[in-house]
Amino acid sequence: MRPAIFLPPADPGCVLLILVSWLLHPSRSEIISLDSGNIDDILNNADVALVNFYADWCRFSQMLHPIFEEASNVIKEEYPDKNQVVFARVDCDQHSDIAQRYRISKYPTLKLFRNGMMMKREYRGQRSVTAIADYIRQQKSNPIREVNDLEEIKSLDRSKRNIIGYFEQKDTNNYKTFERVANILRDDCVFLSAFGPISKPERFSGDNIIYKPPGENAPDMVYLGSMTNFDLTYAWTQDKCVPLVREIIFENGEELTEEGLPFLILFHMKDDLESLEKFQQEVARQLISEKGTINFLHADCDKFRHPLLHIQKTPADCPVIAIDSFRHMFVFPEFSDLTIPGKLKQFVLDLHSGKLHRVFHHGPDPTDVAPDQPIQDLASSPPESSFQKLAPSEHRYTLLREKDEL
Repeated sequence: MRPAIFLPPADPGCVLLILVSWLLHPSRSEIISLDSGNIDDILNNADVALVNFYADWCRFSQMLHPIFEEASNVIKEEYPDKNQVVFARVDCDQHSDIAQRYRISKYPTLKLFRNGMMMKREYRGQRSVTAIADYIRQQKSNPIREVNDLEEIKSLDRSKRNIIGYFEQKDTNNYKTFERVANILRDDCVFLSAFGPISKPERFSGDNIIYKPPGENAPDMVYLGSMTNFDLTYAWTQDKCVPLVREIIFENGEELTEEGLPFLILFHMKDDLESLEKFQQEVARQLISEKGTINFLHADCDKFRHPLLHIQKTPADCPVIAIDSFRHMFVFPEFSDLTIPGKLKQFVLDLHSGKLHRVFHHGPDPTDVAPDQPIQDLASSPPESSFQKLAPSEHRYTLLREKDEL
């Protein structure tokens, strides 16, 4: 028996048609219901799997069911092999162990898997048959562009991160490993390949992978590990493709916010690469041990004017460094203080200890005041979080719990 369907009050027309069709006509989709007994086998054998984590009582889940099934029907016609693309679902009420395993915090959540490996980025696009089908087509497209002349390498876009593989032949284990890595990191790097006589000048001692970092004068980096070892190749490539300091844009704001870590953000003008480079260097020098406790980000001052105004700044004040704890925002005193040894790290440690919060509310700690100076009441209220507004919306998801915030 199908669960009851509830529609949102706004513009239900298109969704209503799909729902009525779903209720009146027998389903021919092959949505696989996953449980603890079959999940590993099914996902491990699927080239690409899109999994809907849902709850029957969630109205957004109810609305997605017929759309998800119809998208599956469309894709199955294009990829008939059952292991090419799998559409699957998990009833999180019935299988809470699976929901906990994949850290499901909202319904519905659509996660992508490749050969059993969960991709970091989940599907957050429009919930329509066309959008979901287009997303799967994009995921099935070849992420590697074949180079037909090494002269093409000279005209690469050096504002991007480029990974280039030079192989004797395509039908080899070396290339299969490279292809698997490229599929996983397709959104983070540009992948290229060259074969046979074209690649020979770059294959001094066999097949070769190099990384060309952003910047016209940045030196190439060569992969020295085993090219048939997926774990080593993936770890090296991920290190190059996913920078320590990531750019936040509106398109990835929800994803970054949902990671649940506070933001340390450099606001800078788009063309101010010098300030960005200084920030990246100091984060690597002072804060590498804090990776996993805070997200290091940079943002375009023009695009993120509102958060700047929130901390009483404008693009004219950039570069500006701030922390957003998802409860309040705190401003680093002066960008010029960035290179003072330990200054940036202390700023982050003061967030974790609660000192930033105390100082804003109650003035400086007594231990921070010189003995001959009177303690003044400097109580104030820090600006509220601005980036919290980018978190998953209750108008789109059923949220299971609130994140702990500093």
